[in-house]
Amino acid sequence: MERKDFERTLLQNQNGFSLIEILIALTLLALAGTFVASKMFERYNEGQVSSTKIQMSTLDELLKEFRRKCNFYPTTEQGLEALVTKPSGGRECKDYPQNGFIEGNIVPKDPWDHDFIYESDGKTFNISSLGADGEAGGSGTDADIYLKPQSGKSAPAAKEDAGSAPAPMAPAAAPAQGDNNEAAPQ
Repeated sequence: MERKDFERTLLQNQNGFSLIEILIALTLLALAGTFVASKMFERYNEGQVSSTKIQMSTLDELLKEFRRKCNFYPTTEQGLEALVTKPSGGRECKDYPQNGFIEGNIVPKDPWDHDFIYESDGKTFNISSLGADGEAGGSGTDADIYLKPQSGKSAPAAKEDAGSAPAPMAPAAAPAQGDNNEAAPQ
């Protein structure tokens, strides 16, 4: 009889996991899932920034080809559309290709579906993207991305500068020494 009582007691004690044990296991799984998801999202954002830089480099090469054919870069007013359709205002390009410089005749947008910002005086140019937020300034994935580093010039203006007096423009040539662009108090 002792054996039957022992077996019955053993079977009654092995009914399964308690609710607390199940909740602890689910909590651990949720924490692990959150960690993995955050790392994947971080890599996705890094990929968008890399994609933006690659697109800007491609536009850089197309603009250099435009200059080889036309002897000038499109102006800010002509914009990147000059790579798709022959510019009608300003200087005329006599050797403009019939199909333009971009296949498909569509100027690409950044990965966040915003237009690239193109600035040029016809001799030099820069291309920028406003980042994920589509607004000037920002940090992290919202930071502005430039093809060429900015030397004291804010194009477009940073969020912190909104409402304040415009910063003095940097000279065309880069400073001879150091990378410190601090202005002396006036």
